[in-house]
Amino acid sequence: MSDHGFFDEGTLVAVLTAQPIDRLLDYKAPEGGCMTGAFVEVPLGPRKVIGVVWGKGRGGFDLKKARSVIRVLDVAPMRGEMREFLMRAAEYTMTPLSMMLRLATRAPGLGDPPAMRKVFRLGCGAPDRETDARRRVLKVLADYSGLSFTLGELAEQAGVSPSVIKGLVKQGVVREEDSPRDLPYTPLDPDYNGVDLTPDQATAAEVLRDGVASGTYGTTLLKGVTGSGKTEVYLEAVAECLRKGRQALVLLPEIALTAEFLKRVEDRFGACAGEWHSGVTMTERRRLWKMAGEGNVGLVVGARSALFLPFRDLGLVVVDEEHDTSYKQEEGVLYNARDMVVLRASLCSAQVVLASATPSLETWANAQAGKYKRVELTSRFGAAQMPDMRAIDLRAEDIPASRWISPSLRDAVAARVALGEQSLLFINRRGYAPTTVCRACGHQIGCDHCDARMVEHRFQKRLMCHQCGETKPMPDKCPSCEAEGRLAPVGPGVERLDEEVRALFPEARVAVLSSDLFGSARALKEKIEEIAAGGCDIIIGTQMVAKGHNFPLLTLVGVIDADLGLQGSDLRAAERTFQLMRQVAGRAGRVEKKGLALLQTTQPEHPVIRAILSGDEEAFWQAEAREREAAGVPPYGRMAGIILSSENAAEVFDFAAELARRDDPLRQVSAQVFGPAPAPIARIRGRHRVRLLVKAAKGVPLQAALKAWVGQLRVPNSVRLAIDIDPQSFL
Repeated sequence: MSDHGFFDEGTLVAVLTAQPIDRLLDYKAPEGGCMTGAFVEVPLGPRKVIGVVWGKGRGGFDLKKARSVIRVLDVAPMRGEMREFLMRAAEYTMTPLSMMLRLATRAPGLGDPPAMRKVFRLGCGAPDRETDARRRVLKVLADYSGLSFTLGELAEQAGVSPSVIKGLVKQGVVREEDSPRDLPYTPLDPDYNGVDLTPDQATAAEVLRDGVASGTYGTTLLKGVTGSGKTEVYLEAVAECLRKGRQALVLLPEIALTAEFLKRVEDRFGACAGEWHSGVTMTERRRLWKMAGEGNVGLVVGARSALFLPFRDLGLVVVDEEHDTSYKQEEGVLYNARDMVVLRASLCSAQVVLASATPSLETWANAQAGKYKRVELTSRFGAAQMPDMRAIDLRAEDIPASRWISPSLRDAVAARVALGEQSLLFINRRGYAPTTVCRACGHQIGCDHCDARMVEHRFQKRLMCHQCGETKPMPDKCPSCEAEGRLAPVGPGVERLDEEVRALFPEARVAVLSSDLFGSARALKEKIEEIAAGGCDIIIGTQMVAKGHNFPLLTLVGVIDADLGLQGSDLRAAERTFQLMRQVAGRAGRVEKKGLALLQTTQPEHPVIRAILSGDEEAFWQAEAREREAAGVPPYGRMAGIILSSENAAEVFDFAAELARRDDPLRQVSAQVFGPAPAPIARIRGRHRVRLLVKAAKGVPLQAALKAWVGQLRVPNSVRLAIDIDPQSFL
């Protein structure tokens, strides 16, 4: 889309806003005129809202009634490639363009005029009197490594009143400064502190550097075993991007990974990268958004939403752990950041690096077909070796009732504790127990608003629904039969495993890593740093421990239930189990000492378990690809999920059934409709959920057919309809 187009004062312009109005609105250009892509403030009813000038107005009404743009914001205009990206992404995901714009303007205070403001940083010395409130203020300032806060942000983060901060300012312990609202980031030096690469790494880095230097679009799969040094390789591509004067973006799947990664960036380039995720202050988010548009930040590290920042000249995007399911947004705009990265890069002549030890089948298939380049790192960095992997057949183990650690695994952990080494026990279940059952009547405690069992979180002494977040105190008696003392936990979670570990190893230091046990990303970061420094003997963790963490003393990984992910009918169950088991096993033996991974299973003969143990990844992907291709499902076919919900179960089923009957537009492109059927979790937040699944051949124009199909019926106001192109989850 062209960036050209200036509109003189009074000319009719079309403005896209982020409001739920699925069309462009006409306004008169303001005094001084405006250009295509300009961010503007416009009147909408009694309100003032932010929008973007999308082009020439359509007119067709009495122009005397047209209202004027209030003002043009003092930020860089939205570039043509960004507008094209939003339109293409909206078309692909079947999302209103206004919702896509909302993703691209998620920064506070964009309309604020340039001005000075009071900011607060860590000063020097100690307060004359220590209090808990003062300690919290100083801890927040220290945790955020010198970042500035406004008074309100600092007070909120520390949980104190502004007067506490002002008292520390008077003593010089906290500095109050006048600062421009948004300053450029310190430039990163691509030649500041280069690292010595192994021959494998040097070859891979050269391929990535050449791609960036070409100034053209291309996507490369960087496949390397866990611990092989993929980060060092793609940071060389970042360095080349900086040398070319272009901007780079690195996406990470987990906020907890950003702190360690940012430190590595600072060590490599001599300055801090921009940081974008939910744990960053609003002040810094606004600054980064503006600096990205002006080209005054060279490297951004962030979560999936960083993809929608308004980069002036994006030259490289790295998707680390590209297989991770957290790159798929499951609410609001339903998109996969990995796929949208490729789209955006193709529009701005940027390179994409998809890095993983266990790539998604979609990425693997694209590399096999020659659409993506593929470079590999086949060995671990330095003296580290890949861990040995073995199965523990639970059918042959004598495990007491209500216990989940087999004698074989227990002995292996005890040996590591005796040697001063660390062990990781992995179970992909949060909480204490997934189900609570009454022994008197058999009632399972469920959520009042969802068709889901409530999970006991004993550390918090509450039951929690993992679908809607509803919590309630743990009852003393059965909600159904009112029998007292008959409620029993069924199955293990990390908290129950913690209880068992402390009973088996009373002298060991135990740490539990689960996302719901930490109030902030900073608290989680501190715990991970403590573990990496040897602050515990046994780590108990959920899926988050599989994502890139490096614990030098960890030499044993024990998977409590390797069969868990193989249950159910999800077409990606085998792939995800294989990825997760290989990733978590890769945490062991990342320094000198060789590691060991033990998988507890009741099905050691299962093809996926055998593939995990053998390490023959190519054979696994080829077998999985053959099965998917035979079934005509992604990546060898197309799918779309249609999710309908209403508070009225009969209404939503009737509407879904009528929609299924009118499938002519889909049959015209040889697509099939399956359903309607209740979703696996049929009620969430009080709304009854029905699913339909559409399956089509690879080259079918599915979006157009879906639009014609759904457009036949008017969706009742009480029914919500969402279309998920390329669904990752079938819940």
